[in-house]
Amino acid sequence: MILKRISIINFKNIREATLDLSPKMNCFIGHNGEGKTNFLDAVYYLSFCKSSTNPIDSQVITHDQDFFVIEGGYEDEAGRAIGIYCGMKRGQKKHFKRDKKEYKRFSQHIGLIPLILASPNDSLIIGGGSEERRRFMDVVISQYDNTYIDALMSYNKALQQRNALLKMENELDESLLDIWEEEMARNGKAVFAKREAFVTEFIPVFQRIYTAISGGEESVSLSYVSHCQRGDLLDVIRRDRFKDRAVGYSLHGIHRDDLEMMLDGYMMKREGSQGQNKTFVLSLKLAQFDFLRRTASQTAPLLLLDDIFDKLDARRVENIVRLVSGEGFGQIFITDTNRDHLDKILHSSGFDYKLFNVSDGVIEAKEDVQA
Repeated sequence: MILKRISIINFKNIREATLDLSPKMNCFIGHNGEGKTNFLDAVYYLSFCKSSTNPIDSQVITHDQDFFVIEGGYEDEAGRAIGIYCGMKRGQKKHFKRDKKEYKRFSQHIGLIPLILASPNDSLIIGGGSEERRRFMDVVISQYDNTYIDALMSYNKALQQRNALLKMENELDESLLDIWEEEMARNGKAVFAKREAFVTEFIPVFQRIYTAISGGEESVSLSYVSHCQRGDLLDVIRRDRFKDRAVGYSLHGIHRDDLEMMLDGYMMKREGSQGQNKTFVLSLKLAQFDFLRRTASQTAPLLLLDDIFDKLDARRVENIVRLVSGEGFGQIFITDTNRDHLDKILHSSGFDYKLFNVSDGVIEAKEDVQA
């Protein structure tokens, strides 16, 4: 899938922008805080029906405006044009359309335009709580398996209902609790099976990419940890019902799953340097790309690389450039404050490309593309 043209109105600090894009490489140059990341977030929005950084839709509207609109003109592998529209007025619901036909459920859209975003916020995958690592798995699996989203949403709904019962001060309705626990277990098993299969296939891809970037200086590994590995999930959920009642929420289930990340046999969050952490996270994201390219809708995902070169030595930057310049990658969007990094990528790739300057939310194509 290729994003040929995008129009943005009142999205964060971008008041108005209409850009014709390169089918291969699009580079955005500007100082921090000027709007480069906001542009990438608009591209992300068209794939996921939401912002990558803000869960509250109304907060992406430019401060003194009443609405936002993002429109993308795509072309699939068969050359067919696809139009995606997203718009929202303050105080009203969001509208999402494909070829002028509105979706009944946003989940119907997820996976149509596979996308991988690598950004400085990804450091939370290593240093943040387990919810960040579950989200990492969820974002990939949901793009190639629609049934995964449905199972996960049903599980989360049952979890919320069970937690609400546990918090009630009056006597516990155990028959109702049984129903929600059975629903949690049924959907939780489905989510676990899909996460486990994903991690098993994902690990060797991730390790290969990490080795390519690091030059083989370190070894890395991933290990999926879940309460489902302790026995039948329904039994595990019910095992500590009284303790759950005491704390007011569910202590066991796939909402506690984690992905352990290791560097040379030690926990990554405790051992990794800044450069190693960035290499680890970027390798995870590039492995996501490789995985989706092979398993999703037989289309190369869009690859968004937001300020990825900071804290990396020259050799690792060069290895990343060599990777993303390979034939396996489709359309790429890169932001950076350093023109030298982008020139190095452009000269190495030999791809068709476009350069854009970003200043205070204004995005302009640059005619001079030479260093």
